Amino acid sequence: MNRYLRTRHIAFLLLIVSLLLYGVDYLVLGKGEEVFTGFLGNFAFLPVYVLFVTLMIERVIKERERISLRQKLNMVIGVFFSEVGSELIRNLSDFLVEPDELEEMLRVTPQWGEGEFRRAASFVAAYEPRLDSRMGELGYLKNFLAARREFMLRLLENPNLLEHDEFTDLLWAVFHLADELGSRATLTGLSQLDLDHLSGDIRRAFTHLLREWIVYLTHLKADYPYLFSLAVRMNPLDPEAHAEM
Repeated sequence: MNRYLRTRHIAFLLLIVSLLLYGVDYLVLGKGEEVFTGFLGNFAFLPVYVLFVTLMIERVIKERERISLRQKLNMVIGVFFSEVGSELIRNLSDFLVEPDELEEMLRVTPQWGEGEFRRAASFVAAYEPRLDSRMGELGYLKNFLAARREFMLRLLENPNLLEHDEFTDLLWAVFHLADELGSRATLTGLSQLDLDHLSGDIRRAFTHLLREWIVYLTHLKADYPYLFSLAVRMNPLDPEAHAEM
């Protein structure tokens, strides 16, 4: 209500100022016809002024909202990779049947630019990894995801994620993998069919992770070089990665 009244007061004040200016114009010129003609001319262009100002302001507001939303999304994604994503990539890569090609293609260096990131994104988009649930520690993976379930649930409550389908799909893929592992009383002595099913769930989560990880690194490179430096040194796909320079 206060905001509405304030708007009315401003509109009334502007109307008074306009009338005063026209009054001064009449007193200076002393010709009512010329003042009235000028008023009609300005009034005729008023729709054009309103249209132009509205479009420009709307474009500026939308661009500012888009930038603000992107910053908020990047912050959420950054927290995810800091707390869960990077370590999860490292854990899931233990299930890779042939890790050499992926490790070579995604051996990110501080010198990477837009071209390298585009090639990496294209590679990951077409990449069809082979992951086998028999090769890694399913029990460790189960405990890792269970310990971070509450954190990921809080991420899903963030309304900004409604604007980022890819990251939402990633979270659902990780949740599904956690549910599949958590639904089994034991992960030893599983049937071959069950192990194949888990391999597919691991592959789905891993593929989503890789795609979002490349997008995340691209953002860090452009906006936060110091965070990018640490992310490169802690590359979860590099077996020799370490924080020390």
